[in-house]
Formats: sequence, C-alpha cells, structure tokens
Amino acid sequence: MLFLLLNTPQNLDETINEQFKNATGWFIDGIFAEIPLTPNVGIPWVLIVLILGALYFTIYFRFVNIKEFFTAIKVVRGDYEHLENPTSDENIVRIEEDRSKPSKVEGDGEVSHFQALTAAISATVGLGNIAGVAIALGIGGPGATFWMILIGLLGMSSKFVECTLGVKYREVNAEGTIFGGPMYYLRKGLEEKGLQKLGKILAIIFSIMCIGGSFGGGNMFQVNQAFKLFEHVTGGSESILYERGWIFGLIMAICVGIVIIGGIRKIARVTDKIVPFMVVMYILAVLIILGMNYQLIPDAFRSIWDGAFNPQGIIGGFIGVLIQGFKRAAFSNEAGIGSASIAHSAVKTKYPASEGLVALLEPFIDTVVVCTMTALVLIITNVITPNMTLNDEEGVLLTAQALESGISWFPYLLSFAVILFAFSSMISWSYYGYQAWSYLFGRGKRTEYTYKLLFCVFTVIGAAATLGAVTDFSDAMIFSMLVPNMIGLFILSPKVAEELKRYRKLIKSKA
Repeated sequence: MLFLLLNTPQNLDETINEQFKNATGWFIDGIFAEIPLTPNVGIPWVLIVLILGALYFTIYFRFVNIKEFFTAIKVVRGDYEHLENPTSDENIVRIEEDRSKPSKVEGDGEVSHFQALTAAISATVGLGNIAGVAIALGIGGPGATFWMILIGLLGMSSKFVECTLGVKYREVNAEGTIFGGPMYYLRKGLEEKGLQKLGKILAIIFSIMCIGGSFGGGNMFQVNQAFKLFEHVTGGSESILYERGWIFGLIMAICVGIVIIGGIRKIARVTDKIVPFMVVMYILAVLIILGMNYQLIPDAFRSIWDGAFNPQGIIGGFIGVLIQGFKRAAFSNEAGIGSASIAHSAVKTKYPASEGLVALLEPFIDTVVVCTMTALVLIITNVITPNMTLNDEEGVLLTAQALESGISWFPYLLSFAVILFAFSSMISWSYYGYQAWSYLFGRGKRTEYTYKLLFCVFTVIGAAATLGAVTDFSDAMIFSMLVPNMIGLFILSPKVAEELKRYRKLIKSKA
C-alpha cells in the first residue's frame, strides 16, 4: 500500500487534498476565521487570543520577560545548580511531603536545563525563520520586523507560564520516564481548583489536536519543504531526486526513527549538539552578508522603524508576522500553544519556576534574534519588493537568493541548514505527539512503537507529495491547542506566581 502511494504522488496529492477539503474545510475555516480590520483585511481570532494572552501574562507577572532575562541565562549556565541540593531544610520538608503525594515529582527529570531548552528550540527554530520572514516582509514591508520583535518579547511571558506549569504537574513512571505537558496540568491543576470534569475534557481535546499537529505541521510540512529546497539547489528538474521525494523522505524517516526510539534522553543528546550548530551556522552566514553590506545596516533599521508606524507596516506587519508567521510556524515560538511545555517538563529540577525562566529564552532566540537577522538580510539585499505574495517554498528560495547575492555557494549552506531545521523540528514534535498519544492510549511499549512507526510513515508521505490541505488542517489542529491551553493558563496563573515567588526567595536566601 505504501509503495503504491509513493509511486503515485500526484494522485495521492489530488486525492488527499480533495478529501480533506471536503471533510475538514469547516474546521480549518473555523480556526482561522478572521475578525475584519479593514474592508479587505482581517486577522484570525486565534492570533488575537495569543497576543492578548501574552500581553496579559506580561503585565500579570510584572514584565517577567524583561526583569528575569539574565536570571534565565544564569539558570541555563548552571549558576544555580547548588539550589537543587536536597540537604537544605526547605527541600527536606518538600521531599517528605512528596512521599505522601506520589504525583509530585520535584527533583526527578531526564535532561538538563540546557538540553530541555535546545529540545524545545529545535521544534520552534525552523522553516518559519527563513520562509516566514520573507513572507511577512513581502506583505508588510520592513516595518513588519518591528511587530515581529514585539510579539516575540510578549511571547516570552506566555512561554514562562506554560513551562512552569509543565514541570509543576508532571508525572514519572517506575523507569524514571517523565510525562508532562498541558494535558497533565489541565487535568491535575483544574482538579485542584474544583474543576475536575472541565480539566479532563480540555486535556483530551489538547491531546487529540497535538497528535494531529505532530503528524502534519511538525512532520509532513517540515520534510516536504526541506525536500523542495534540496531539489531546487541540486538542479531542479535536473536533480537526481527530481519528483523522487519519497527517497528523501525515506532517508529522513530512518534518521528520525533512530533518534526518537531512544525517547527524550536521546532526543536531547542530539538537539543539544544540532541546535547550537545549526543556529550558529545560519547566523554566521547572515552575519557575513551583513558585514559585506555594513554601511546599509543603519538605513535598514531606519526603514524598519519608519515602516512600523504607517498603515502598511501596522496592518501588513500583523498580517505577515502573525497570520503567515503563526500559520506556517514563522517565528515559530509557539508561545501560548503549550507544546514546548512537554519538552521542558522533562528537566531535572525541584523548582518549576526555574524551567519557566529558561523557557522564556526560546522566543527571544527564535524570534528576536534569528528572525530579525533574516529580515535585515532580506531588506539590505533588496530582494523584497512591496506587496509581494509568497508561499512557503517561494519564501525559502527568496532567502536563498538574498544569501547568494553575497557568496554564490551560500544557498547550499542554507539547504543544509533547512534540512537540519526540519530534522530537529521533526524529532521534537515526535516527542510532543507521543506524549499526547500516551496520555490517550496508555504508556506501554506497543502504543509507543505504534505511534513512532506512524510518524515515520508520515515522514515518507510528506516528502512524496505537496499536501496543502493536510498541512492546513494540521496547522488548524496546532492552533486549536491554544483553546484548552489558554483556559488552563489563565486559571492556573496564581500557581505560577507562587512558584516564581518561591524560587526568587530561594535565590535571594542563597545569594
């Protein structure tokens, strides 16, 4: 069956697109239903929820994204490792309390703060940082960059809240494997608030949507776009893999399968090497182009500032940065979606707020740093023209063109970076999807390998065809995760405030 599908990519594409359009069009239209800003421009309601939620958490936690930024860096560096010492009086009391409450797992964990951060970043830094920025600037002009940075800074607060809760309500099995994420803090946290039935319903809804998103946006879309760029760079119609995406997909599936079989420990050991390498490699390429055109950088920043406050910059910026950005994982920090809390919940710590602080660095790295540098290169090289309409593939190629203007072989470097971006996103999303899968179907080996096998099969299919309707549907599933997640974040915000106060007090007492 799989062989037949792989050898009829066009029929597969047409069949799946038609079936999904008929069966799921109402769902996609509902999630991305727009609230009109002007007679011709609207913004999806889900993005308004994400923005307002991020703004609320920023104010509620008194700008934790700014005030605790350097504390977060110190946690990642290990400056506060001594606070995890279980011999302190406070920790002894909490350990004794935990014996009577086995669901509490403070101190347990599978990965370090740095590994948890890189595992989560690997799912967010991806094609959106390359293709999505070009799309945003094409629609909104240089001013879109300003709004992109603003949304990234606000998203840091949402990420702090959800990842703190992810650690606070996680669970551990007899083998020491951690299970955490929104499905657990929705069920357990809302139960503490007397909302047991609501918590269970929201946890199930989140899990279903997370599984669908992992197969689509976290898998098929990633491998498909990586193959498209690889095919283009290696000669287009002259490429040895022209219209043979299934071969590329099979290779990626084997590589992904080797990593994900080992669980979060194996994933973290891979991502803590790949993520710094791929980000540094991409940033160095961008810095070289900027260095070659250093005299144009002040003008680029001036155009960003001027464009941010004209109608095209404001409306186009929000449309480009938010609609295109979030919809196609552009600036893919996923703050408010809840997915990253699954990876962060596996960290070794007794203090949930410590990992929440680490997590707020994600949107900064992903959006404020990587996406802004991409925007500067696109502006300086003048490959963006006003009112351009681009799809994801065209966005990647436009960024390749910008890099090629400096050094002819840079597109090959970009192709390699995109493959790494896609690979790292896929292995992290496989973990997210499996955690949701195990929540619904149990934690046995059979259910685990069933999910992971399905994930690898979807990798091959994703590279073999352009699955427009499927990725639209999976994007809608990812964004629908925000509905149950945001409800939980608002209700459980006081719990996060308690954990932050507790960790701040501990740092001050041990200073």
